[in-house]
Formats: sequence, C-alpha cells, structure tokens
Amino acid sequence: MDTFKDYPTTPTSPIHDAAAVAPSDTATLTETTRALYVGQTGDVALVTAGGQSVTFTAVPAGSLLPLRATKILATGTTAGAILALW
Repeated sequence: MDTFKDYPTTPTSPIHDAAAVAPSDTATLTETTRALYVGQTGDVALVTAGGQSVTFTAVPAGSLLPLRATKILATGTTAGAILALW
C-alpha cells in the first residue's frame, strides 16, 4: 500500500523514483532531479535547473543533496555511485 500516492509532489515529500547516473558533459538527465544521492566520496559537477554550472567538492559518501539538476557533468565529477532522485 502506498500511503503517499495521493499527496502532491513537493520539495519535502518522499522521493518516488531513482535512477543511476552516468556523468556526461553532453547528456541531459531524463527529468530534472529533486535530489541526488552520492554513494562514493568525491566532487560532483552539475548543471542546475536554473542553468548554472557548479561543483560540490568533497561530498561525503552517503550524502543526499536536495537540489534540482538537469545534468551531471563528467568533467569535474570524481564521486561515484550517484543516483538521481525524483
């Protein structure tokens, strides 16, 4: 039973989907994320939903980054096991 299925999707509602991310300098994610999970320590370079390129440095393994991203860049990303969350 899914007790959250009738709730609206908001920044604070539970994540309903996830997909492994293969960082790419050209490929756009299939959907703008609500958050990223970083499974292995490192840097995460990305493009925000607003179009800005930023790098989060020294992200610890097991981190959840609550941000809207359209692309996870290969150049500058050293972290691994990244999941896009919606």
